[in-house]
Amino acid sequence: MSENHDRHCTCGQPSRRVVMGSTAALGVAAALAEYAQAATGPKTLPAKGFAVKAKDSGFSPFAFKRRDVGPKDVLIDVLYCGVCHSDIHTAWNEWPGTHYPCVPGHEVLGRVLKVGKEVTRFKQGDIAAVGCLVDSCGHCPSCEEGLEQFCENGYTLTYDSADKTLGGYTYGGYSNLITVTEHFVVKIPEKMNPAATAPLLCAGVTTFSPMRHWKVKKGSKVGIIGIGGLGHVGVKIAAALGAEVTAITTSPGKAADAKRLGAKDAIVSTDEAAMKANANRFDFLLSTIPQHHPLMPYTNLLRRDGTLVLVGALDGEPMQVWGPPLIGQRKAVAGSVIGGLKETQEMVDFCAANGITADIEMIDGKNLDAAYKRVKAKDVRYRFVIDLGKV
Repeated sequence: MSENHDRHCTCGQPSRRVVMGSTAALGVAAALAEYAQAATGPKTLPAKGFAVKAKDSGFSPFAFKRRDVGPKDVLIDVLYCGVCHSDIHTAWNEWPGTHYPCVPGHEVLGRVLKVGKEVTRFKQGDIAAVGCLVDSCGHCPSCEEGLEQFCENGYTLTYDSADKTLGGYTYGGYSNLITVTEHFVVKIPEKMNPAATAPLLCAGVTTFSPMRHWKVKKGSKVGIIGIGGLGHVGVKIAAALGAEVTAITTSPGKAADAKRLGAKDAIVSTDEAAMKANANRFDFLLSTIPQHHPLMPYTNLLRRDGTLVLVGALDGEPMQVWGPPLIGQRKAVAGSVIGGLKETQEMVDFCAANGITADIEMIDGKNLDAAYKRVKAKDVRYRFVIDLGKV
C-alpha cells in the first residue's frame, strides 16, 4: 500500500479514525440520496385512520401517509365512510390475499380541502365522494367507454391495491384524508344528507348499474333478493325507475319493512308455497346475497326472457344452474360489478332528484369490530356509516 496507508493503519488493520471517517462519509451520502429522492418524489401528508393489522387483530388506530395533491388531484377531508360487506371479506381475509395493515372503506364522502392546478370540476369546500376505484389505465376500450370497472389493463381499488404513486398498497376511507385523481371523484349535491349518501358510492351504483344495463323501466316487474346494505337501496332505486318492485328475503321482519322502502310486496324465500305461487312472474331479479346460495329457486321466478343478475360478492364456492328451465324459456343468469365513473355520477344525481339515500346507523371507528359482527349476523338496518370526524 502507499505511504498514506502506512500512516493510518497498524498490522494491516484500519484505524478507528479511518473507519469513522468512512462511516461518516457514507452517512452523509445516504442522507443526501434520501434528500434528493424526497425532493423529486411525491410530497406526502400525515393521515390517520383505523386498520386491521393482521387477519384476527381487530381494528386499531393507524397513522400513515397520503400523497399531497398533484396537478390533477383532489384532497378530501373525509367526513363519513360506509361499511360494505366487501370491507369485511377483505379485512378478515375471506378473499385470500389481503395485504396488512389494511384500511378498508370505499363509500367515502367528505369536503374538498385542496385541488391541483389542473382540476376543473372541484373547488375547496365542495362536497365530494370516492367509490370503489381510484385509478385505471384510461385508454383500453372499457375505459374509453366510461366503464372503468372493467379496465382491461388493471384498475386500482380504493384499498388493498398496488399504490402506483407511493408504493405499497392503497388505504381506504376509514381515515381522515384521501387524495384521488379528479376523474375518480364524484360531486355530491349540497342538499343530500352526507352521511346517508356515502353508501351510495358502492351500494347505490352496484344496484343502479345493472338496472340501467338491463333496461328496468316503468312497469318492469323487479325482484330484489336480499334486503341488506345493497338490497334496500336497490328497492328504492327500482321503485324510482317506475318498476313494480318485490322484496325477496329470508327475514320476515324485512319483508314487513319492504313497503316503506318502496316495494309493492314481499316474498319470504324460505316459504316454498310463496315461491311457487310467484313462478314465472319477474322480468328482472337482482341478487345481492353476499354468500353462496342456490340459484334455481330464483330462476323459477323469472318469466320468459327474464334475467337474474348477481351482484353479491360471492365467497368463492361455485353455484350451479340447470339447463332445461333456462333453455325452455330463454332465461338468463348474469353478473354485474359496481359502475363506471360517469354512471356513478348519474346515479348520485338520480338519487338526489328522487330523494334516495341509504338507511343508516352511525358508529365511531372504535365500534368497527362490533359492527362487523353485527353485519355478519344481519343485525343492521341497513348500512353502518363511520363518523370520521371522531378519528
